[in-house]
Amino acid sequence: MPSRGVKIRPLEPERLASLYLAAKERVIEAGFADEIDWQEEVSFDDLSEPTFLRESAWVVLSAGFREAVLRRRFGEVSRAFLHWASADLIIAQLETCRKDALAAFGNQRKIDAIVAIVERVAGEGINTIRQQIGIRGTEFLQELPFIGSVTACHLAKNLGIVMVKPDRHLTRMAAKTGYNSADQMCRTISELVGDPLSVIDIVIWRHATITGSYKVECGFL
Repeated sequence: MPSRGVKIRPLEPERLASLYLAAKERVIEAGFADEIDWQEEVSFDDLSEPTFLRESAWVVLSAGFREAVLRRRFGEVSRAFLHWASADLIIAQLETCRKDALAAFGNQRKIDAIVAIVERVAGEGINTIRQQIGIRGTEFLQELPFIGSVTACHLAKNLGIVMVKPDRHLTRMAAKTGYNSADQMCRTISELVGDPLSVIDIVIWRHATITGSYKVECGFL
């Protein structure tokens, strides 16, 4: 094992790409092909108000929370918030929506953060929100409650902006393969295999949740 402070030589691009393709195959075999398809198809140009509300809520709730558990609860949260039909409709029934959401997901700060996002969309309108994201990107998204620098990248990616989120899975993988950042690692893969950065991101992330390993010799993570 390299001593602390010694930089690991980057894995050869062809080897990195080969490991990525093997990981992608494993993710598909595990039943997550729909996630890859969704990430490939989602487009910021098609961003709607329900999509913005839903994806913002997902990212707020997912911070520090296991994805598998959240997935089981998110349907109830969505029902509480009227399936994200519109900010105005939610505002019209806000107390009921908030109460039902707390019954589904008992973290008051996070539910109140979602309410604050709904109120902002109702006040500014989705067209203004979309315009601000287009101009300022993750800087704007970080103004939302419970959205930090990493989760802003997560949200941007889920809204259809092609990018890599530097979460712990991708950051650890970049370090294991000798690359300076998750973005550099994913761009190296993309240049060889042609997959968009966001797709590479979700493959690596999902593979990490399946294997729970960061050992390159174990296949990829």
